[in-house]
Amino acid sequence: MLRRISKDGAKKRCFIIVINMSFKIYSVALLGLEGKLVEVEVDTSAALPGTSIVGLPDKAVDESKERVRLAIKNSDLPIPRTKITVNLAPADLKKQGTYYDLPIALGTVMASRQLKINKDLSQSLFIGELALDGKVRPVNGMLSIAVFAKKHGFTEIFVPAKNAAEATLIKGLNIYPIKNLKALVQHLLDNEPIQAAPKIKPDNVTRAESGEDMAYIKGQFHVKRALEIAAAGNHNILMVGPPGTGKTMLAKAFASILPPMNLNEQLAVTRIYSLIGELPKDSPLISKRPFRNPHHTASGPSLIGGGTWPKPGDISLAHRGVLFLDELPEFPRSILENLRQPLEEGTVTVSRIAGSIIFPAKFILLAAMNPCPCGFVNDPTQHCVCSANQILKYQKRISGPLLDRIDLHVTVPKISFSEITTSKVAESSAEIKKRVVRARELQGQRFEKLPILTNSEIPSRQMEIFCYLDEACQNLMKQAVTKFHLSVRAYFRVVKLARTIADLSYELKIKPEHIAEALQYRPKVE
Repeated sequence: MLRRISKDGAKKRCFIIVINMSFKIYSVALLGLEGKLVEVEVDTSAALPGTSIVGLPDKAVDESKERVRLAIKNSDLPIPRTKITVNLAPADLKKQGTYYDLPIALGTVMASRQLKINKDLSQSLFIGELALDGKVRPVNGMLSIAVFAKKHGFTEIFVPAKNAAEATLIKGLNIYPIKNLKALVQHLLDNEPIQAAPKIKPDNVTRAESGEDMAYIKGQFHVKRALEIAAAGNHNILMVGPPGTGKTMLAKAFASILPPMNLNEQLAVTRIYSLIGELPKDSPLISKRPFRNPHHTASGPSLIGGGTWPKPGDISLAHRGVLFLDELPEFPRSILENLRQPLEEGTVTVSRIAGSIIFPAKFILLAAMNPCPCGFVNDPTQHCVCSANQILKYQKRISGPLLDRIDLHVTVPKISFSEITTSKVAESSAEIKKRVVRARELQGQRFEKLPILTNSEIPSRQMEIFCYLDEACQNLMKQAVTKFHLSVRAYFRVVKLARTIADLSYELKIKPEHIAEALQYRPKVE
């Protein structure tokens, strides 16, 4: 209220009425791979010009007020000359990243009331980082955002142009690629409409070629057989042998016999890599199975996942692919023990004070190690220089419970001179892969109505259904449990392995010979 004096000297009261109006724009916060709806509310009030952001913003979100102000100015758009308050609801959810630049800028422009945007934005999501000149920069995790939008009934998403192809992988959404803030405003004013991005057909995505081929690896036929079984049923495998026998080469060639991923697997893997910004530049969809090979000096969070804002580690980046741990005993035991839950459950839970986030981690553990520090214990051609205590200490770096979760234990011996110099080409990866794919197809038919894909994932309660053992097989397993002191876990893993061996033979029932071969892959000392 102001007082003024009229010409006749009388005091009169003058009221200034300021009409406030808040504008609401919808966006998304990512907690791991899951999204949570964020309401971006922008309001103005009669006070000195400025912007404040509330709703538990982190530093990147708080700094967005400067990016937004200059982006609006450099886009020749109106900005309110009043106090601007931005509320990110729910207020008890910590907001992080640059996802909210675009919705904050749009709400601010609308709050100026100089442009009349009459479109209904209640079914629209806005995501994007702003440059100072108004351009919209890409953000991570767009595929997870699109999955959230589809699940919660939104019909359109306004995203950075470089993220549009990724978002179109989810059907039933209109994805609008936004190059700059001014183009978005012109679209909403119906002055220059933006065309929705065309849908990407996953079948047309380029597939990367595999590297090593089994055909050019000399000898080691029994190891190749074990790798074939591991690939067919998604089983874990440990290769033990002296240096120079080809363990690393066999591991690299293992990728070439893995079956192709189906669309659901591709989307699951792509969501993880999108979250950390590691999607390939030439394709929005990852179609090749991941192959992660962390060094033994890797930290726990890098392998398992973690950080202040938890991010997936190598075991999640290997989801539906392979985690290759070379020189297994060289990894700290404390880190290896963290693998026990993911190997059993197919997920990893990263817990922090603010809460817990679950990442998928269904991978094949492919490990390699020497039998002793020098690598030549029990080698008939080379003398081992390690003491008995050194050998025991070296082997004890890997705990029994972890070894119990590995289905195939295979020895990789030195190959003879005649095998090295032979000109005969071994069976190619393509031929092995055909059998693996056929076995996976059988499993696909078997588990068609269940949320599992491979034999290694069969839950214990359904073993009787999918892994029925006749009397001869039961007698053989009874002898094995007594002789090898198999744990309950090891018993089920042997039976699942036998189921995969039967699939490779295209047998509907598990036979004693399948059980016998599966038992050969148990460790010699239990």
